[in-house]
Amino acid sequence: MHELSITQSILDISLQAAQQQHARRIKIIRLQLGQFCGVVPECVQMYLDVLAKGTIAEGAKIEVIEVPLRVRCLDCGRESDIDRRHIECPFCKSIRLKRLSGREFLVDSLEVDT
Repeated sequence: MHELSITQSILDISLQAAQQQHARRIKIIRLQLGQFCGVVPECVQMYLDVLAKGTIAEGAKIEVIEVPLRVRCLDCGRESDIDRRHIECPFCKSIRLKRLSGREFLVDSLEVDT
């Protein structure tokens, strides 16, 4: 359910940026989402469809740029991308990891009509 308030923020940011560029319509909102940010893109799209009615973002589509979960192993010092099924260093199998990326959540860019 937290996607509702998140989507409202995305819409507010997008409308403000589009207004600064004198856009007539927002067609695409591109988001950078880390694999572990906890946001479900399909829910964001569903809420955007409702929240954007009557605005220049009505009908806008969400596109996601996925940011991988990148870690540094605290035992062997190597960096790698991992996923939810293999939360360990692929080199030494340690689970002592420092997260370098994967929790990002930001509006990356907009595609608009001017």
